[in-house]
Amino acid sequence: MRLEQRGRISQPNGRTLDLPPPFRAVMLREVGDAFVHACANAADLGAGALVFVGRFDIAEFAVVLEPDEPLVSTRRVFYAGMVALGAALAASAPPEKPIAIEWPDAFRVDLGLVGGGRLGWPADAPEEAVPDWLAFGAAIRTVHLGEDQAGLHPLATALETEGFWDFGAEQLAERFARHLMVALDRWQEGGFACIAAEYTSKLQPVKDVRYTIDAKGDLSVESPGKPVEHRDLLRALRMPSWLDLATGAPRI
Repeated sequence: MRLEQRGRISQPNGRTLDLPPPFRAVMLREVGDAFVHACANAADLGAGALVFVGRFDIAEFAVVLEPDEPLVSTRRVFYAGMVALGAALAASAPPEKPIAIEWPDAFRVDLGLVGGGRLGWPADAPEEAVPDWLAFGAAIRTVHLGEDQAGLHPLATALETEGFWDFGAEQLAERFARHLMVALDRWQEGGFACIAAEYTSKLQPVKDVRYTIDAKGDLSVESPGKPVEHRDLLRALRMPSWLDLATGAPRI
C-alpha cells in the first residue's frame, strides 16, 4: 500500500493540517464531502492526499491510498484504517473510557455512537485486479449534541459529551494520519495478522467469543455450542451502518 505523492493538490481556504510526509492536506469548505471528493478525484489527487472538511461539529476526512494487490484482498486496508482511527480516538479519551468497534465500521464510546469509517474503490474494478486507488473515509461527531438532543437520542453521543480532551477535528485527522502510517508499516513488516488481531481486540467484548478475519476480509465469529457465523465485508461496506444518508453525518 503506497502513499507516494502523485498529482496536484489544491487548498481552497487558508486552513491546513500538520501531517507527516507523505500525506498532503486537501482542505474543503464546510459544504464539502471529504469521502465523495476523495473518491471522485482520487486519480488526480494521488496516494497520500488527505481530504479534510472544516466542520465545527464533526471530524470528517478521507485519505487516498494506492494498493499493490488485488481488490479482493487489498480491501482489508479498511481494517488498518479502523485501527488507526481507534488509536487516534484513544489518544484523547479519558482514562478507562470504553471505545469499541461495532463490526465492521462503527465506533461507539461508552455504547454511544460517535461515527465510523468507510471504504471506496473504483466502481468498475474487478475483484481479481489491482484497483487504481482506494479511499478510506471517517466521520466522528465531536461536539455535544445538546441537552434536548441527547435525551431524545440516548444511543448517540459526541466526544465532547464523553469528556475527551484535545478532540478537535484537525487534531483527530492529524493523529489518524500518524497512526495509519504505523498500521501500514506493521502490515508490511509483519503481515496482516497483526492488523487483524488489533482490530478484533477493539470489537465489543463478548465472553468466550473468538473472531478471525480471512484473506478477503470476511469475519468469522466462533461461539461455544453454536455454528460459526460468517460476515461478508464487501456486503457490509456497501452501506455504512453508522451513516445517515439524509444528512451525511453519523446517525443520531
